[in-house]
Amino acid sequence: MSESLSGLLRAADAVRYGEFELAHGGTSDYYVDKYVFETDPTCLSAIADAFTDRLGGERLAGVALGAVPLAAATSVAAERPYLIVRKATKSHGTGNRIEGSVTTGERVVVVEDITTTGQSALDAVTALREAGATVERVLVVVDREEGARDLLADHGVDLEALVTAADLLAGER
Repeated sequence: MSESLSGLLRAADAVRYGEFELAHGGTSDYYVDKYVFETDPTCLSAIADAFTDRLGGERLAGVALGAVPLAAATSVAAERPYLIVRKATKSHGTGNRIEGSVTTGERVVVVEDITTTGQSALDAVTALREAGATVERVLVVVDREEGARDLLADHGVDLEALVTAADLLAGER
């Protein structure tokens, strides 16, 4: 799957080369544009199917904003509800950090678009655990292989990537 998904992401022009600043403040000579693969119906459908194949009995949770389309598409493909985990508690409306209700002990898998350091995925795991969920896995489209796997493992969470940076960049640079 990683080879065919890598090809789909490259064909959709979701992988760019140059000098890019990343969300965590570092720089990279390549960039994976999640908005390209999240708005391309072929890529989004393939990702949703791949995530659905990896689901156990867990409920889905998408990290806002980037992983919400992934969680929504996977929710439809898997015919199961999902949660949205915000980066911070809202200061307006209901003031929720998690949209959707979590039952104490409920098994939840976090869906993420791209991991670099893994901090945003870990923040979502922490919020869900504080709400009573049991979270042991994060499913990600692309793991940039820059520490996310180790950070999550340090907190008892397995990272499962559909594609790694090595897969995505093989023979491309």
